[in-house]
Amino acid sequence: MRPRRFEAARPLRGTIRVPGDKSISHRALMLSALAVGESRISGLLEGEDVLATAAALHAMGVQIERHGAEWRVHGVGVGGLLQPANALDMGNSGTSTRLLMGLVASHPVTATFTGDASLSKRPMGRVIEPLGRMGADITASPGGTLPLMLRGLCPAVPISYRLPVASAQVKSAILLAGLNTPGITTVIEPVPTRDHSERMLAGFGARLELGDEDGARIIRIHGQAEFSPQQIAVPGDPSSAAFFAVAALIVPGSEVVIENVGLNPTRAALFTVLRQMGGRIEELNPREVGGEPVADLLVRHSALTGVEVDPALAPSMIDEFPVLFVAAAMAQGRTTTSGLEELRVKESDRLAVMAAALGAAGAQVAEREDGLVIDGTGGDPLPGTTGGPIATQLDHRIAMSMAVAGLVSHAGVEVDDTRPIATSFPNFEALLDGLAG
Repeated sequence: MRPRRFEAARPLRGTIRVPGDKSISHRALMLSALAVGESRISGLLEGEDVLATAAALHAMGVQIERHGAEWRVHGVGVGGLLQPANALDMGNSGTSTRLLMGLVASHPVTATFTGDASLSKRPMGRVIEPLGRMGADITASPGGTLPLMLRGLCPAVPISYRLPVASAQVKSAILLAGLNTPGITTVIEPVPTRDHSERMLAGFGARLELGDEDGARIIRIHGQAEFSPQQIAVPGDPSSAAFFAVAALIVPGSEVVIENVGLNPTRAALFTVLRQMGGRIEELNPREVGGEPVADLLVRHSALTGVEVDPALAPSMIDEFPVLFVAAAMAQGRTTTSGLEELRVKESDRLAVMAAALGAAGAQVAEREDGLVIDGTGGDPLPGTTGGPIATQLDHRIAMSMAVAGLVSHAGVEVDDTRPIATSFPNFEALLDGLAG
């Protein structure tokens, strides 16, 4: 355990650059592994989750090396992954697990997936079901959790699959399995999710067909693709930028520039909602990097007002709700969220854990089955925690969100363990301390 109390801050001022986007970093490594030749990746997030992906690919025959600030991946080609000698340890990374299951499903490979205590509680059934339809033989622990053994089938069977819940991870797992599957594999998305996989697959040379039918998004991928190596520049992670954007909005007198933030419209809804609340967030130097929209964000302290968040935006900001709840706790009036059942099966039950954490810090929070209702302070500081540390349940986003809450509290907010932050944002505390001067 590594507890820390985060206390009221002076105005946050300065310019920072957050680590590379985690979702794009995972996919950059995986697709580079399937190219024939050397791909080079700059800006890769070097958190524990992404390194778990790199280690698993290395165990299946992919050469991955770090040269200064650049990562070089010597791909084995689609269909070229080898049998790993040992279990693949996914650590805390659900993205690594679900996407790599998709990759392995259409290879003649048997792999055992393990993870830490937190990951081992997370359901994998939503991936097991479609991959099983494609022919993979998957034996999971009771409840459809890790550890599990997956025996891939080659050639696998192409399927047409309608997602029962909005999940970019499930969509991506099926598309990755479809890469080494003869014929056309189809995913039907009733609710669009982040499209990093589609953008990057097309960049590597996959043949994709995108369309709409009866209000649903249709993605078709032609199997047995041949990938060419790429040079990839990973933009800054909007989920990481979110913590500093909210901190700058709620700490009086703050003005912060966050450089190189990825603003893919399937990921950037948090900034839309914060602007609806009255947040002053300006995009500077908008540009495109590697097929992804990017800009620098200028964020100034703002008087926020509570809103009813449109549940249709949830898939485009699902990881940012914990820190949005902190912004809502400081707003004038009531913020209502709904349609967030997905948050109950993240690294923790983020609805329950954030309701308890903010309540312990003195916020007015009511928990509903599919969201939280928060009555804000109107900008007045939260009381803070005095009855012991916040239980973060080994969840990095809970820890970082409550660190932000501590900046606007009388007594500070103590979190029980800051170590999980390293899974996605190893230098979070150093950047926060630097802005606070």
